[in-house]
Amino acid sequence: MRNIGVIGAGHVGLVTAACFAKLEHNVICADNDSQKIEKIKNLDMPFYEPGLEEIVKETIRNKKLILTTSVSELTEKSDIIFIAVGTPSTPDGSADLSYVENVTIEIARALTEMKKIFDNKIYRLIVEKSTVPVLTGEWVKKTLELMSPTEIEFDVAANPEFLREGSAINDFLEPDRIIIGVGSEKAKRIFEELYAPIKAPIVFTDVKSAEIIKHASNSFLALKISYINAISQICEKVGADVEKVAEGMGYDKRIGKDFLKAGVGWGGSCFPKDVAAFIKMGEDIGYPFNLLKEVQKINKEQRLLVIKKAKELLWNLRGKEISILGLSFKPNTDDIRDAPSIEIISLLLKEGAILKCYDPKAMENMKKIFPDILYCQTPYECVKNSSLLIFLTEWDEFKNIDFEKIKEIMKTPYIIDGRNFLDRDKLKKTGFIYKGIGRN
Repeated sequence: MRNIGVIGAGHVGLVTAACFAKLEHNVICADNDSQKIEKIKNLDMPFYEPGLEEIVKETIRNKKLILTTSVSELTEKSDIIFIAVGTPSTPDGSADLSYVENVTIEIARALTEMKKIFDNKIYRLIVEKSTVPVLTGEWVKKTLELMSPTEIEFDVAANPEFLREGSAINDFLEPDRIIIGVGSEKAKRIFEELYAPIKAPIVFTDVKSAEIIKHASNSFLALKISYINAISQICEKVGADVEKVAEGMGYDKRIGKDFLKAGVGWGGSCFPKDVAAFIKMGEDIGYPFNLLKEVQKINKEQRLLVIKKAKELLWNLRGKEISILGLSFKPNTDDIRDAPSIEIISLLLKEGAILKCYDPKAMENMKKIFPDILYCQTPYECVKNSSLLIFLTEWDEFKNIDFEKIKEIMKTPYIIDGRNFLDRDKLKKTGFIYKGIGRN
């Protein structure tokens, strides 16, 4: 059992803190947003993640998880400190590391104050959990060396997260692999003990390699999605079915089925940010990452396809009522960061369309961006009298809709399936004019 501190109560930080607490470690989670901390204490989660509220409730009740706004308190009571703060994109695509820097300085100051009080030897393992560009660990180490007392012993390590929104709890407790970049045997032994309850391969590397692994992994997955989206455009031009093409490709073990799903493109908090950061990192070291630049371009083009298809169905969009089901960038989350729906809604509004929207979890977040469009309480309310229905997120709820009822209450039976997840043949038999991505 270890004393663990997690700085940052966002998606990565809170999930990490809660899961370590569930594994019976003593965990303190700190965030400088006092309102967020109070909400979590009252079991009002700052975001939707299946299963998280139950774990937070359990671990707070048994006092395995403590929430605070004090990094100083966390540093004093934690042997292992995970930095899980935001690293948003800057205008040039690079990661904004100011939060990482500020937290590192706070840790150094706290260690300095501790040394004044405690005579015994102090050791801390500082771990990058946030997604950061390569060489960040060196800057963290330099900052700590500059600002901390020389008598304090510490290691800096990298333990990148691979938590998918909507399945983050399972991803933490049952991961494909655990990546750990360390610079000492002492740090390695601590991680071996820390992750002993989790049955997954542990890959130990140097810190720089661990930092690159996260960006390389996410960028490859984004590339794979953009590749099948490029294939979808070829399929549309020749009358082939991208779903069948992907199925045939996926049986090849060298390729695999995962992430071969054509649609309106990727979004969220990871892929857009990590691809942009990897491109910028390449530029900074003298490598023009043109491959990833094309991945970005293809992804943007997929969103424009929806507008093209809408015009093919309705001719003029001005004054037409269009319904959108699904706003989050993926199902089982309320996250709309870089969601394709944002750009598609913006383009439809520019065309003069009248929009009605529904999403099981993401409507409150979308209202902050588009407060004036109509948000509905049910899919049926959303589609009533609409000329076109567009699906942008593949929520399970949408698979069970009564499409015969939908057809009856729509003005014209047009559907654009932006995720290729609906039963095309069944919809056509019901009388819908169906448009998918890369399939006719």
